[in-house]
Amino acid sequence: MPPSTPRRLSLQQIVESRRRAAFVGREAELGLFRANFTLPPEDPRHRFVFHVRGNAGVGKTSLLREWREAAGEFGALTASADESADSVPDVLAVFATQFAEQGHPLKALDRLLATYRRALHEAAGRLAADNEGAGPSAGALAAAQAGLIAAGAIPVVGALAGGIDPAVVARGAGGLRAVFGGRARQVEEARLLAEPVQVLTPVFVAELDRVADAVPWIALFLDTYERTAPQLDRWLADLFTPGRYGELPANLVLTLAGQRRLDPAHWGDRGRLVADVPLGPFTEAESRQLLHERGVVAETVVREVLRLSGGLPVLVSTLAANPGAAGEANATAVERFLAGESDPVRRAAALACALPRRFDEDLVAVAVAAPPNGTYAVPDLYDWLHELPFVAERHSGHSRYHAVVRAPMLRLQRTGSPRRWKAAHDRLAEAFAARRDAAAEGIDPERLWAEQSWRRAALDVLYHRLCARPRTALPEALRAGIELLAQRPSRARHWARTLVDAGEDADNAVLREWGRDLLAAVTDHGPRPTAALGLLLTRAELTDTDRAAALVARAWDRFRAGELDAALSDHGRAVAVDPRSERAHQGRAVILRSLGRYEEALADLDRAEEIAPAWAWAVRERGETYRRMGRLEEALTVLDRAHAMDPSDAVPLGSRGLVRHVLGRPEDALDDFDRAIALWPEYAWALVRRARVRTVLGDPVGALADLDRAEELNPGLPGTEGERGEVYRATGRYEEAVDCYDRALALDPDYAWAHGSRAAALEALGRIPEARADLDRALELDPGYAWARERRERLGAAGVPPAGVPSRD
Repeated sequence: MPPSTPRRLSLQQIVESRRRAAFVGREAELGLFRANFTLPPEDPRHRFVFHVRGNAGVGKTSLLREWREAAGEFGALTASADESADSVPDVLAVFATQFAEQGHPLKALDRLLATYRRALHEAAGRLAADNEGAGPSAGALAAAQAGLIAAGAIPVVGALAGGIDPAVVARGAGGLRAVFGGRARQVEEARLLAEPVQVLTPVFVAELDRVADAVPWIALFLDTYERTAPQLDRWLADLFTPGRYGELPANLVLTLAGQRRLDPAHWGDRGRLVADVPLGPFTEAESRQLLHERGVVAETVVREVLRLSGGLPVLVSTLAANPGAAGEANATAVERFLAGESDPVRRAAALACALPRRFDEDLVAVAVAAPPNGTYAVPDLYDWLHELPFVAERHSGHSRYHAVVRAPMLRLQRTGSPRRWKAAHDRLAEAFAARRDAAAEGIDPERLWAEQSWRRAALDVLYHRLCARPRTALPEALRAGIELLAQRPSRARHWARTLVDAGEDADNAVLREWGRDLLAAVTDHGPRPTAALGLLLTRAELTDTDRAAALVARAWDRFRAGELDAALSDHGRAVAVDPRSERAHQGRAVILRSLGRYEEALADLDRAEEIAPAWAWAVRERGETYRRMGRLEEALTVLDRAHAMDPSDAVPLGSRGLVRHVLGRPEDALDDFDRAIALWPEYAWALVRRARVRTVLGDPVGALADLDRAEELNPGLPGTEGERGEVYRATGRYEEAVDCYDRALALDPDYAWAHGSRAAALEALGRIPEARADLDRALELDPGYAWARERRERLGAAGVPPAGVPSRD
């Protein structure tokens, strides 16, 4: 058999081999890391965590790449992530993907991550979809708090990725649905949505333990850790806590790279695990070695490079490629970056492309303004830029300059020509505005901030407008923050970071400080926007309209958390600040309705409709208010009008369906629910009510299917289990009905209707004393529960007739 042809190397492999060959210095750090793999884990000198720290540009990322290669030489299975993975689920997904690429898939983890991603995708934009109910009962809130604390979901970690406020979980029909949604048939899958860190991590640890038997070492790397530490620090430290998430394999080595020391609050008692590796600038010997490798040997030039670079590896590398004339005593770092390039177009392009935080070929064309009577070969410029040693994430569509190089380039342009600085940022703002508007096509304006492509472009618009005109653009930026905090508070950190970046790059102290304060507010308080909105309300730049919008956003957050008095106060303040805010009146009406103050709610809805007569939301809330008041014919008329005003809105159809059902028109009700669910397939409230109608119409199979789907969308709600019990009771399956009511009451012990329904099922089974006890409890919880009172009075008599249907809604 002829010898096989050697496998041809890829372009990337060739480029990587050249890069590695060009790597110089850091011999001590390389030796330290290599030596660790020669020590067995039981050796006291062995370290399980390495922490590389140092200022930007010091070469942490380059060293991590070398360490990863070195780990591979010892047979390690390796994976790495950076700030683009800024939550625990994101990091686990990156690690799982890289393990699979090396032939070691983490199948159990992949399945859970797929479930989690699907659930979050379906939950996007539904934070305020459900206004049903008046908040959690005291018993449900206490149970939810106890459960979350026991499970470790408090405090919140990450964006939507570490738990939610216990009051939100406790809310009856609006709890988890208002935050997550998702698909989860089993209790553990429901917990995955509320507490992904607690559910995913033990599976990840178990998978690591399994893979560890097949490889000599496992080496994990997290770069730019100064940015992800607020989301990952506690989790990583807990990984090494015995009994917290399971037993880690002893052949695991974790490496972190960031600018600051590890937080002693999390790592202080784990010193023996960690090797602290502070990384300073190159020594003179290392800098000279790199320059010699690049052919820079003239002593005058070497000394000038050493002076300008300060030993910072990224600058030494750049200046080695373009040493220029050594006699320029006043040469700046930026001038030296480009000293070897004589083409003025390329020089201008290199400077201009420092302006956007990230760039692609289209943005190069915008940043590099073409001359009045000519054009530039943009593709050639784009390719040339990626040859520069300080450009990272090359050809990714999100290329960027290293921060240490970008900062002096920005400073040179900002101070050299303020006019050109503003004009360039204006052009870039317009380009990103076009991208933002294109991304908005077909998207509900109420959900724009949930769309990643729209959000990224919108934040870049803000960044460039703030850089061009910090003072005049600040109100727009604050207004955008209010909208974001109202729609997608979990992403507010990116908005606050935009203000910080603009403050740094435009050298504006007001922007910089406000950005930092807002970043701290959104980081410290997880997905709840209350603190950040409170901070915004102190800004003098806000108009009355903006201030009212911020108060309304904070009121909805407090309402979802069950803080009804605070929510009512905020809506009241919003009305006082801006009496013509229809959203403030509508929001206050919803809270008043949940408190049973119907006439006051109707007065607010009167005002909302007067201000915005074409706004269908106010009309539908009036119809829902009439329904809850028992004014069913009036509710039907108003809901007809709300549906005519906005046929694409599923909510008026759902409310009308329930009205028609109560009026004894189940066929019409079924038609309304069918149409509502066709418009909004994730409308769990309507699914539960349609199940009720199907039960009445003799379709228990369809009813159970609806309840299965509702449980997938909103796992763990007591109302869903209660309705399932009704289906079983209606078909004579009393034991199964009792089991369902038991589960509903375990979720909410103060669920009066479930006590009444369980009493009816127990009575049918002949368990009369238990039925009486349930009816007593139902009346204790709700003294006005007429059906339960009548049933309790008759239950003691001989020859008690079969139980009827407990009243609902």
